[in-house]
Amino acid sequence: MTDKFPNQIPVFPLSGVIYFPKTNLPLNIFEERYLNLVTDAYKNDKLMGMVQSKREGKSVYQVGCLGKISDFQKSRDGRILINLTGISRFKILEEVSNSKLYREFKVDYKNFESDVKNEPFEIDTESLMSKTKIFFKRNGLLLNWKEFEKLDQLQRINTLAMIAPVTNEEKQKMLEAVSIKDKVRTLESVISFYLYDSSFNNQTIQ
Repeated sequence: MTDKFPNQIPVFPLSGVIYFPKTNLPLNIFEERYLNLVTDAYKNDKLMGMVQSKREGKSVYQVGCLGKISDFQKSRDGRILINLTGISRFKILEEVSNSKLYREFKVDYKNFESDVKNEPFEIDTESLMSKTKIFFKRNGLLLNWKEFEKLDQLQRINTLAMIAPVTNEEKQKMLEAVSIKDKVRTLESVISFYLYDSSFNNQTIQ
């Protein structure tokens, strides 16, 4: 199924933004190179990649997410406001030289077929959800849990991975977890670590 996606895509490298399939990402575009990227993508197939940039130089992580521009609005001051809907993760193979202001990469989707297959699956996430509620509350992060429960299971897992108040490196690990089970396991272990660390620190202070 992933063979219908382009193997060369424009990519927006952005630090601190980890973006998952079946989630929505609003973006406020104002830099010239990214205004060009978004305008070209919108005129073409509406597809573009998001990948997290590393701290050093122009390096980026190897795994990002392909999104489709589902909303496109130009503001009077020249900015473009878009909404990206996540489709599938990809692995970067190599950068393509071009004469454009933005970067393009050759990518491969084969490890992430599960992102586009609508096969039913059921994973026990009860433990993850109860830990997440405690973790979010401790961090003052409000989530409308009633609305959240209306999402399908994959959307819930991806949304939590995307918004959890953890490090960019930890979110990247979740993005790179190939199977749903791996992603749930990684997310739960990261949250458990923070909860344990917080409880341990509280005990130490007392």
